[in-house]
Amino acid sequence: MAPEFLQAALGFAALLGLIALRCPVGLAMLLVGAGGYVWIVDTGVLLNYLKTTPWHLFANYTLSVIPLFILMGALAERGGLARDLFAAANALVGHRRGGMAMGVIGACAAFGAVCGSSVATTATFGRAALPELRRYGYDPGLATGTIAVGGTLGILIPPSVILVVYAISTEQNIARLFMAALIPGVLAALLYIIAIFLLVRARPALAPAARRASGAEARQALRNVIPVLLIALVVVGGIYGGVFTPTESAAIGCIATLAVGLARRSLGLRQVREALLATAETTAMIFVILLGAEVFNAFLALTSAPELLAMWIGEQDFPPYGVLGLLLLAYVLLGAVMDELAMILLTLPIFFPIVTALDFGLGGAEETAIWFGILVLIVVGIGLTAPPIGLNVFVVSSLARDVPIARTYRGVLPFLAMDLLRLGLCVACPGLSLWLVRLLA
Repeated sequence: MAPEFLQAALGFAALLGLIALRCPVGLAMLLVGAGGYVWIVDTGVLLNYLKTTPWHLFANYTLSVIPLFILMGALAERGGLARDLFAAANALVGHRRGGMAMGVIGACAAFGAVCGSSVATTATFGRAALPELRRYGYDPGLATGTIAVGGTLGILIPPSVILVVYAISTEQNIARLFMAALIPGVLAALLYIIAIFLLVRARPALAPAARRASGAEARQALRNVIPVLLIALVVVGGIYGGVFTPTESAAIGCIATLAVGLARRSLGLRQVREALLATAETTAMIFVILLGAEVFNAFLALTSAPELLAMWIGEQDFPPYGVLGLLLLAYVLLGAVMDELAMILLTLPIFFPIVTALDFGLGGAEETAIWFGILVLIVVGIGLTAPPIGLNVFVVSSLARDVPIARTYRGVLPFLAMDLLRLGLCVACPGLSLWLVRLLA
């Protein structure tokens, strides 16, 4: 093995070892990256690097969009907007067999337009919808599985914190990535609804029909969701129409969500304080991971292993889609055992040069980068629900302690099949991701 690859391999082995010992992912990457830096160069150079890198990293204006989108989602959660969305969806389709579960998917998709976090979406609907699903006799595995996969729509439907991090790491346009994510995100919601329809058709006992809402109840429920739908329209539509930058749109979304909560008296001083604290904690965690990844990736750059690997693959004349398939398989496997954000930041310095060096017949390197970003987003969503870890499954299990986690994993299997189908469609038809980008460019 070449010394460059040996150094990189030892670095990855040390990193995985620290993660296995339950060291926080961001800290593990920071420690291994700093150690590798000293190993290859010396301590003085590392200290000079650390003197300027954190400032340049965190002073990046684009990063401000992350806490703003997180805050918008936290305010929406505590302001009861998720409950209103579920009530409206339930009023429309809850009387059908499996309709409440379909309503959860639809509500999660709408909530995803104001919340860029998968875990937050899962926790919010776990509290808002899970008791109702259980009360009407839904199978516990189907109920918890629906909540878990519905939560992934928090990142699949723009805006998405994961896409923001991808855009910053690969120097891509955030607005274009948001455009590219819309059709695959909507496709995810439709396929989840189809999965529920097929399940309850085959096994009607899984999901009894609920009470039909009266006309007055349905109209009131629909009126209650007008504010959140308007917020989503302004936030996402403003970005797509070029009216706002993503950062400006996130700021406007925060103000609008706060105003709606205060006007409806669903947000008080305590809820706003909780939202601010949750935003600070989540942002701090993300920024530590960003710093750790920056230092670890600097160590990898010193080894030259990523560039050499990309050059070697390019020289072998491998089929581009064969290489892409192997990279996506690696993402699925890694996403099942480690934090999704850390996985992206850890692998992009290696995988991204490989993908952009291949010829997929698209309109240049930018389109390839955007398309690959959406594929990465899809496999991240798979990792959030796939065994043996599946972070969303653990979030739901913490709210439904009487449901064995193995039962929840069985509940998400039909949805995972739909995820793999969607991944295959987006790989085979890049236009699903790029059509809106090309239309609005």
